[in-house]
Amino acid sequence: FFVVTLHCFLIFQLNNEEGTTLIPPQKVAGEQRGSMISASFNFINSIIGSGIIDYSIILLIKGGNLSGTNSYQSLVQSTFGFPGFLILSGLQFLYPFIAMISYNITTGDTLTKVFQRIPGVGPDHILAERHFVILLSTLVFTLPLSLYRNIEKLGKVSLLSMVLTLTILVIVIIRAATFGPQIPPTENAWAFAKWNAIQAVGVMSFAFICHHNSFLIYGSLEQPTLANWSRVTHISVGSALVISAAFAVAGYTTFTGYTQGDIFENYCRDDNLATFGRFCFGLSIITTFPLECFVTREVVSKVICSRDLSKAEHVAITLFIVAVCTSVSLGYDCLGVVLELNGALSATPLIFIIPSACFLKLSPGRWFQGENLIPTILIILGLFVMITGLIMTGLYPQDCSHGVEMFYCADANISSTVPPV
Repeated sequence: FFVVTLHCFLIFQLNNEEGTTLIPPQKVAGEQRGSMISASFNFINSIIGSGIIDYSIILLIKGGNLSGTNSYQSLVQSTFGFPGFLILSGLQFLYPFIAMISYNITTGDTLTKVFQRIPGVGPDHILAERHFVILLSTLVFTLPLSLYRNIEKLGKVSLLSMVLTLTILVIVIIRAATFGPQIPPTENAWAFAKWNAIQAVGVMSFAFICHHNSFLIYGSLEQPTLANWSRVTHISVGSALVISAAFAVAGYTTFTGYTQGDIFENYCRDDNLATFGRFCFGLSIITTFPLECFVTREVVSKVICSRDLSKAEHVAITLFIVAVCTSVSLGYDCLGVVLELNGALSATPLIFIIPSACFLKLSPGRWFQGENLIPTILIILGLFVMITGLIMTGLYPQDCSHGVEMFYCADANISSTVPPV
């Protein structure tokens, strides 16, 4: 209800401001601009790989207009000076970087089970080893895609990711109807909120954010006006809202209290339909990874180089980012804790605190009056979620299945018409 309300308010606000023009980003020589369709696919891919956009994107747009800036970094620097710029840059680097780690963890967990459905590939086979699968996917797919200099070139890749996402959604809905009744019930599975709900808010913050690359995708538009950006936002938010809500309902309805951080860890290994879903999910995650790498590299170039990167610098920084990210993901495999930490530590400030703080400093009037009321509430909410979420994650980390077959799979009847991959 909260997300739907914010979505409707977002559309109302942007429709009222479609005549406003943001300061156009500087176009780099030789850089290609993309269409609204390409930008929409990139934005939806970012939102679904990294979640749903919320009200604070309005504050970013308004803040950009009030300060005469055209990026998240320049908005914060003009509002809070260089210290604010450094804090934002650190968070903007940390969020997509941890996201890439989570994507690698998901790839390792997911594709190893896919490969084990190939005849002759058992638990001891090299293709069933998550470390090898992560390295293979990095070298063959994510690194080459991450080396692109122009984000518009990922538009077709993002379209593929969208098609895969819709396929996965159909599979999850089918399994909710066919496999859900076989899962043992859990006590208080439908309670509105439990003691660890704050940790869930952190995970949702991780899922909802796309602020770190909103200006970047806005800048890829062929005609970067607020009217065009408004249309891209409507398409992206509406699509992502429906898809994410459907995933949430179908996934939790199936497994309730047994739901894992990676929902495909809940499905049994001999489920052919789920195996096909895992394959689509792994490929979708691989195609989302480069978008986050674009952001981390952009932050590094702005903070360290303060200019456009040369080809050699571009390759070197990309290799370093991907190498460190892959190294961390090889040593840690608990997805739930990664999502919780990223949500509380980096996503929450980027969503709730910083955009609201910038708007309040730029906007006249008292904090708790008029249009300043909602930003003030968002700051208070963000601080509470950030502090409480970090404490709860440290004291009560989420359990992980670590690739172990779920207990209910021993007696489950999950015949499928989909042949083994």
